[in-house]
Amino acid sequence: MMPIRITLAQLDFTVGAITRNTETILATLKQHESSDCVIFPELAITGYSPEDLLLRDDFLQQVEQAVDSIAQAAGEQLVIVGHPHRMGSEVFNSVSVLHQGQCLVRYHKQRLPQYGVFDEQRYFIPGHQPGRFSWRGKHFGLLICEDLWHAAPLAQLAGAPLDAVIAINASPYEVDKHRQRLHVLQQRNSEVSVPIFYVNNCGGQDDLVFDGHSLVIDQQGNLVAELPHCEPVCATICWDAAGLALEDERYVPRSPAGLHADVYQALVLAVRDYVRKNGFQGVTLGLSGGIDSALTLAIAVDALGADRVHAVMMPFRYTSQMSQDAAAEQAKRMGVRYDVVPIEPIYEAFMQQLGPLFVGTEADTTEENLQARARGTLLMAVSNKTQSLVLTTGNKSELAVGYCTLYGDMNGGFAPLRDVPKTLVFELSRYRNTLGEVIPERVISRPPSAELAPGQLDQDNLPDYGVLDQILMLYVEQDWSADAIIKSGFNEADVLRVVRLVDINEYKRRQGAIGPKITARNFSHDRRYPITNHFRYELERQVRSRSLHEKN
Repeated sequence: MMPIRITLAQLDFTVGAITRNTETILATLKQHESSDCVIFPELAITGYSPEDLLLRDDFLQQVEQAVDSIAQAAGEQLVIVGHPHRMGSEVFNSVSVLHQGQCLVRYHKQRLPQYGVFDEQRYFIPGHQPGRFSWRGKHFGLLICEDLWHAAPLAQLAGAPLDAVIAINASPYEVDKHRQRLHVLQQRNSEVSVPIFYVNNCGGQDDLVFDGHSLVIDQQGNLVAELPHCEPVCATICWDAAGLALEDERYVPRSPAGLHADVYQALVLAVRDYVRKNGFQGVTLGLSGGIDSALTLAIAVDALGADRVHAVMMPFRYTSQMSQDAAAEQAKRMGVRYDVVPIEPIYEAFMQQLGPLFVGTEADTTEENLQARARGTLLMAVSNKTQSLVLTTGNKSELAVGYCTLYGDMNGGFAPLRDVPKTLVFELSRYRNTLGEVIPERVISRPPSAELAPGQLDQDNLPDYGVLDQILMLYVEQDWSADAIIKSGFNEADVLRVVRLVDINEYKRRQGAIGPKITARNFSHDRRYPITNHFRYELERQVRSRSLHEKN
């Protein structure tokens, strides 16, 4: 057979940036003009997902113009690109095969995901016809992302001659996603025994991280190419009579980097792209001397560079000297701007003004929350003055049970650790220190504390984080009932308390900053619970009824 050079364009396409995305596509075609075929990801022209932009007539018109301009530039190259396509009043999630100014074939995605972070049935009409084309004596099939996870779309293609499958994707990252994708590819390959070219998007988009990690498997199901995790790149494969051969040894499949490396890189990419794509000059965060803000600072510096990161320590009478010293030490190690702004005068001014309203009341969490809200106000003022983005530093475990202050430490525009359980925060901090010790060891090893009251420790108010995170995984990510969690061996009082805290703090999570999804189920598009939710009373009654029955 005549050799065919196929380039996989695992690139970062920004939602709504039709002109810039098109320019990126055209520049890539020119850069790889020696390639016979260049493949771009799902909805590359618009970015994924445009959401309600797809309801706008002017948006869809501009997409049509972009497709035409790419077709005209295709020349002798075959260009395979994803985009929305309107036919009358219907809009499809489509892939076009462009050549010499023409569209050779256009395939409409058949399986439209409507779960988790996906909402495609709100916008698109499903296709029903298989996508096939012949070129250079080979018969190709087309699939788009979710199509690949079901047998039927590929079975349609297998009803005619088939030499290879091209699957374009916008598949967001979560822990273990790479293994899942590879398993699906090999399963589909076992059904047709042809090579599969899997091209994924790569970049941060609001609370999603598209991690790239594009794959190519050969006719026998062997992995022959693996593009990097969270790195926009292009890779070219030569397909000839001998089979598939990579032209760049960097993309030969290698041993996995590991969970912590993958998660950390995803968080760095998420911060970098959110700041860059939304036009911020840099980021500001409160550096408390605790592990959450320490890890957030490391992520921010790795994403943006030290010169674009501003750390502010805001001590109060309960802030330990260890916390102040540790924060200063990390800021120095990482080379960021570091300022100390005591909040005692602000707090006292609040209390003086509130004194007449608080007469006859005892001190409680109100006074603790005032400390956090004073800090939040300071950070937002710095943000306004410097056009920087405030990064909140709370983790998924705290957010789940409401161990955070609305309009206080929750103030900010982006939350890098929003979907990172506390136990994983510790693991990622130790991982980051293997790349260069930037987080002081005492920050990692000390007992966690909000330091809003004398001698306060997180464990005084919450179960041990190892236990808490297991309960949260079962309740939040797997939808286990409280009763089922208790029966699996957890302490009844702990379970009931955690479940109640999760349920009553939905209103806080709705108002919190978005952050990158890295688990199977985040507190955003994945998990959508009503704020007013009395089903929790039903659950509590069931558990009490069971306990009473067992006692009798």
